[in-house]
Amino acid sequence: MDEELYQAFITESEESITQLNNSLLSLESNPEDTDAIDDIFRQAHTLKGNFGAMGFDNAATVAHAVEDLLDEIRHERLDVTAERMDLVFDGMDLIVDILHDIEENGESTTDPTETVEELRAAVEPESDAGNSNPAASDDSDRDDIDVASLAAETVDVDAIDATVLTHAHVELNAGQMKGVDAGIFLSSIPDHVDVVGASPTRDAIEAGEFENGFDLFVSNLGENAVTMKLSDLWKVESVEATDVTDVLTGGASADESVDSSEGPDTDGASSDGPDAEPAETTADDPPATDADGFEQATPEPRDADEVVDSVLAASDVAELADAVDTAGLTESDTAGLTESDTAGPTESDAAEPTESDTAEPTESDTAGPTESDTAEPTDANATDSEDDEQKDARSISAVKSVRVDVDQLDELHELVEQLVTSRIKLRNAIDEEQNTALDTLDELDKISSNLQNTVMDMRLIPLKKVFDKFPRLVRDLAREQDKRVSFKVEGADIELDRTILDEISDPLMHVLRNAVDHGIEDPDVRESNGKSRTGTIKLSARRQHDTVIVTVEDDGGGIDADAVRDKVVAEGVETREEVNKIPDSEIFDYIFHPGLSTNDEITDVSGRGVGMDVVKTTVESLDGAVSVESEPGQGSKVKIRLPVSVAIIKVLFVQVDHREFGVPIKYIDEISRRDRVQSVNGAEVIVHEDTIFPLIRLREALEIDSPEPDDGMVVRIRPDDRQVALHCDGVTKQEEVVVTPLQGPLSGVGGLSGTAVIGDGNVIPILDVSTLEMPSDGKQAIREFDPSTLPETTEEAAD
Repeated sequence: MDEELYQAFITESEESITQLNNSLLSLESNPEDTDAIDDIFRQAHTLKGNFGAMGFDNAATVAHAVEDLLDEIRHERLDVTAERMDLVFDGMDLIVDILHDIEENGESTTDPTETVEELRAAVEPESDAGNSNPAASDDSDRDDIDVASLAAETVDVDAIDATVLTHAHVELNAGQMKGVDAGIFLSSIPDHVDVVGASPTRDAIEAGEFENGFDLFVSNLGENAVTMKLSDLWKVESVEATDVTDVLTGGASADESVDSSEGPDTDGASSDGPDAEPAETTADDPPATDADGFEQATPEPRDADEVVDSVLAASDVAELADAVDTAGLTESDTAGLTESDTAGPTESDAAEPTESDTAEPTESDTAGPTESDTAEPTDANATDSEDDEQKDARSISAVKSVRVDVDQLDELHELVEQLVTSRIKLRNAIDEEQNTALDTLDELDKISSNLQNTVMDMRLIPLKKVFDKFPRLVRDLAREQDKRVSFKVEGADIELDRTILDEISDPLMHVLRNAVDHGIEDPDVRESNGKSRTGTIKLSARRQHDTVIVTVEDDGGGIDADAVRDKVVAEGVETREEVNKIPDSEIFDYIFHPGLSTNDEITDVSGRGVGMDVVKTTVESLDGAVSVESEPGQGSKVKIRLPVSVAIIKVLFVQVDHREFGVPIKYIDEISRRDRVQSVNGAEVIVHEDTIFPLIRLREALEIDSPEPDDGMVVRIRPDDRQVALHCDGVTKQEEVVVTPLQGPLSGVGGLSGTAVIGDGNVIPILDVSTLEMPSDGKQAIREFDPSTLPETTEEAAD
């Protein structure tokens, strides 16, 4: 199998499954949501068609069973219940398992029988009793059908110009993709066969909503002609034609109807006697119907292709469509193009109709498409060529995006990193007096910067790719715990670097599981506390400068600060005296401590103290930060701050004893002189807008043993990142650098996040402002600070 086709199939199937899951959740919460129902059937049909076309019948069978159950709900023969939706989701989970099996092994041996039988069992009891559509009845009930009444109900006789009306019951030898086969059949009906009514409707037939067959009504063609025209089309197993002209005329006989209809249709093929068999009539017709028959029959494969394209509309895999298209051509040439092959290419075909009829199907299996194409008149070829060119032009203009191989994107990103480093080295190497070289370098700066921005944008992916997986997770967890949860998502269009997006999925999953398990109370408890029985969890994202803030908020019971203190003491993390001094706003941070959980009972969801530890570890490894806010009885909020992109960042170079360190610009709020430092409650701080920022002296935090100068600079960090200020000897410049994370024994070193090679070849450490050690008196100052005690001061900031 072509690797590109295979990967596209996997990717698009995953996207369809995610979209289908979310639409199913919408349907479960609002059974009247017609948009959700329509999207469900589009996605389910796409899945079934793609799996079937790729030869994975087990997944196609499950998708078909899911579609049948949903069809009963769609037509209001079954109600939307949690139990039925559980069955549907079980089917979707099995499809996911099969897809993962295919991705890992190239095939799947999963037996879907048990799940399919459960889905079928949910359909059969009520669907059999509630199905009153004659077109969907079993063969044993067909004798009870009043065809004339069906014609009167189906055909708008006042809107058609007909002297003859024929009913045809068509049965197809359809496989798992019943709708696809039916769509190809309908599209291959020649234009001169005027279908004026169908039961069920044409849309329902194309959606596969029929059992053993369906009914068509054709105007101005008699029984024999209708049987002959339809019998050789795609997947037709049988055609049973009946004259119902009485619905139009109230008295025309069947014989007269046949005579009057076959004459115009065959242009004088009166040599056909009343005893002529359909197969012989097929051979006799073409010479007389050359003008109409050829022009109408030849485009049939192209019409069939359009149906396949429309049914598999969600697939961008050209090879997949081509595979189905080729199958359509072969099948049509074997059956539907028999008369064009016998009449058009050679003269001997017309002279020996019987032999042609018996030999042509075998021959057309291999030669049909080519021969039928060559049989087209020249002007038809020209017209078709123009149509194809127009179709190609539409396809090209419609392409707005392309798929980029991840390895190629990573390689391009690596090249840009090298380009940035080389650019810095080049600028440092050029003498400033060489104006021409500097002009050239400015141009290089502009080009490389544009290239860098483009590549970074290419790596950005909407959070929707991750967020879309969570509604199903919240729903299933709430069902398991008999809780009612309304899940809301905002900001799914915010973009993050692909590397960050890949890593953030698991942390968000743990936070959401905690919100359902620990946060949202049981319905009875919520009601007794004066709340709605349904809890709310909100997942949101917003962009702030060069960072993205992802928030998970619930309206549950909140975090019990005293329970956290008890756990901290019980685990030996802190003493009772120490935790009693820690305010609630800080004690919540201990929920991220490894092995600490406020849940006494270990379950499949929580209790081991692992999940939130994963959250903190992963987020900090991405150069991010996580914090918790909670109000007892009101709920909790977990805030995750992440950089938009990684690797290439802009840093401010600060000096400490003739050494340089980099501070990411995204964390810096202000740069000022040292004379702004004040003492509050015995701690050195910077005061800004009635907020104090404890001072971290980098010489002490980094354990640099040298005397500190009397002057210096202060870099105040944004309070959303950390409420501190950094003291250094001075600041020199700001520059873009390529950051390499610390690895091996150096990973996890407090205060450092990585290193960068600058233009002169030196390696500069990059500071991690979130892990720099704050003096203990600074922490105490924040806890005890009272803005009203501040003296009158005039803040003079200098950049």
